[in-house]
Amino acid sequence: MNILFLGDVNGKVGRTMVRSNLNKLILDNNIDFTIANVENAAAGFGITPPITEEFLSWGIDLLTTGNHIWDKKEIMPYLESQPRLLRPVNYPPGLKGYGWGTAQTRSGETVVVVNLMGRVFMPPVDCPFQAIDRLLPELQKHSKIIIVDMHAEASSEKQAMGVHVDGRVSAVVGTHTHVQTADERVLPGGTGYITDCGFAGAIDSVIGVIKEQALLRFLTSMPTKFESATGRGTVQGVVIELSSETGRCAAIRRVRIDEPA
Repeated sequence: MNILFLGDVNGKVGRTMVRSNLNKLILDNNIDFTIANVENAAAGFGITPPITEEFLSWGIDLLTTGNHIWDKKEIMPYLESQPRLLRPVNYPPGLKGYGWGTAQTRSGETVVVVNLMGRVFMPPVDCPFQAIDRLLPELQKHSKIIIVDMHAEASSEKQAMGVHVDGRVSAVVGTHTHVQTADERVLPGGTGYITDCGFAGAIDSVIGVIKEQALLRFLTSMPTKFESATGRGTVQGVVIELSSETGRCAAIRRVRIDEPA
């Protein structure tokens, strides 16, 4: 089985790159199931119900997010009615939405996706390590194929999560930093891992933001409005090859498509 996980989709350029290249990525890599992190899809901050429905209509099976899931107020009532749009499971109890979900592959196999968020340099949330420990017995009842989106800033926290769940989940895919890392590997217990699978958005930017705006904040330390950059785009992610019988990862590799200069 091949699973495609697309990195954080940023703004209109990111959405356009996903829409334009999704079928090619699926066909070229014999993809059975697709996941995308979409917390920056609406102009770089949050996501709206119509944009969610667009992603799903393109054939993406489950959508993950992160700390920006709450940025658009209209998403709050929608989260309760759309189990294919996830928010981090380790927010305090009682919040709307789903922290994990299931969907079927083209051949009818069940895939479980869990959305976790780190705590280092991130908004305060409950411990992701304890959260996944509590959840796994329930998740394993649904499928041996379990994919974790570890939405976190610190590479050390992401790597620690990979070690923590090695052999208990199929893959841990890092998101949030929008920079595709080159450390994809299969851990000793059979869990696929990458610190960050990258992003979909404008190449000529600072992690998707207009570069002059980002630079001004660094130069002055003053609050600066951030907007999604435009121009030439990229779409990045990973392909996870795994056994549908055991849930173990056989290989994980990066994918990337850039618009020509």
